[in-house]
Amino acid sequence: MTDPGTTDSSPPDDARRILILGGTGEARALASTLSESGIGFISSLAGRVNDPRLPVGPVRIGGFGGSDGLRGWLQSNRIQAVVDATHPFAATITRNAARATADAGLPLLRLRRDPWVPGDSDTWIRVPDLPSAAREVAARGGRVFLTTGRQDVGVFAGIESAWFLIRVVDAPTGALPPHHEVVRSRGPYDHASESRLLRDNDIDMLVTKNSGGPLTSAKLAAAAELGIEVIMVDRPAEPDSAVVSEVGAARDWLEALLG
Repeated sequence: MTDPGTTDSSPPDDARRILILGGTGEARALASTLSESGIGFISSLAGRVNDPRLPVGPVRIGGFGGSDGLRGWLQSNRIQAVVDATHPFAATITRNAARATADAGLPLLRLRRDPWVPGDSDTWIRVPDLPSAAREVAARGGRVFLTTGRQDVGVFAGIESAWFLIRVVDAPTGALPPHHEVVRSRGPYDHASESRLLRDNDIDMLVTKNSGGPLTSAKLAAAAELGIEVIMVDRPAEPDSAVVSEVGAARDWLEALLG
């Protein structure tokens, strides 16, 4: 079954046992592990990134139509369990997955990389959400390295007291701050290149989400080394479910579930 506006390279129905939600590195690693273990699965990506890195195995790209649409898809495709390996800030699909699996009576596992924690040399200003981050930037001004993703740039669009270096994978399409430069690139990044970027652009503030993981963590070490303040957006609250932080633990959970 393919939803309107999606692409679906699905296996036969009898091989569809696990749904992996997300296009993260953890989701791709889990797909590889399950493929090697002979566990049937299908991966689902939201389709918000142009030219995404695809996992091995069958993939569908696109939305489900909310929690009701996801529940119907799970039932019609005879899914036995769901692993939510989405980005820690993908709050909508995480809520929908929790609701849909509960309504369908299916087990749900959340695969989440550990969040970053500040070290002794870090200067973090923790905020609960992006509007709070924007207020901090507006009050301080300066030269800001913004790495919150293209969908969130508009939150900072009304700030005239700061200049922004905006790093994104795909070009932002909404409103932008009046003083900015956009840099398109995709991680991983290393410490030397991040330090050079911060120095060359005279950055005095970094704004980022607490995504966790090693892919983009070099910017934090570089900021600490250069004495740059970090406005760190905390992760949103998530529904209750089983949670693991390692791909191997997710595989073990699935193997125990499937017997």
